[in-house]
Amino acid sequence: MTIQIAPSILSADFCNLERDLHAIANADLVHVDVMDHHFVPNLTLGEPIVKRICEVSPLPVDVHLMIEDPDRWAPEFAKCGAQSVTFHMGATHAPVRLARQLRDMGCKACFAVRPAEPVEPIFDILDEFDMILIMTVEPGFGGQKFLANQMAKTRRLRDEITRRGLDTHIQVDGGVSPSTAHIVAEAGADVLVAGSAVYCADDPAKAIDEIRNNAQAAYQA
Repeated sequence: MTIQIAPSILSADFCNLERDLHAIANADLVHVDVMDHHFVPNLTLGEPIVKRICEVSPLPVDVHLMIEDPDRWAPEFAKCGAQSVTFHMGATHAPVRLARQLRDMGCKACFAVRPAEPVEPIFDILDEFDMILIMTVEPGFGGQKFLANQMAKTRRLRDEITRRGLDTHIQVDGGVSPSTAHIVAEAGADVLVAGSAVYCADDPAKAIDEIRNNAQAAYQA
């Protein structure tokens, strides 16, 4: 697999969002964090804004739902045009049913695991998902410090995916930067979410290339 970079617009300038979407055109995905002020403390974007992002983005949109009741709301974001929708282990009541519904809509189904949650409970349903998101910070706010202790979890997940011959992607979100990209790639992640490391850089496109190159070298090693 090749490394994919998904800059998070949580660190973008929301008053100049279309400009900042085009500033990351050399990435692979645009990562959109949706928070509801209940599942996590922060509050971000709803369906109308996500729909408009999907319309103007030069990249496929990867929506990360940090919300209550994703069983009800995840399909609505698929309708907005998201290529992939991620929902959390602790929020869904019927993960397999929801994953199948999203896939039937032509949207990739993804499952997120917070730092305190084990990854092993989802091993039996791995084949229902296109991607698993390992959080390397507590969800809710950008700019947090990278939790290196989540790499053991990432390795266990990669080993299970390889053992079963699945093509499931592993996404890592939180504290990813040019200096940590090789760590997550060595652990087996192939989709890297980076927010402040991209949007707070003097040259976002150059930062994307640096993260990708560092990760790709480590992933292939």
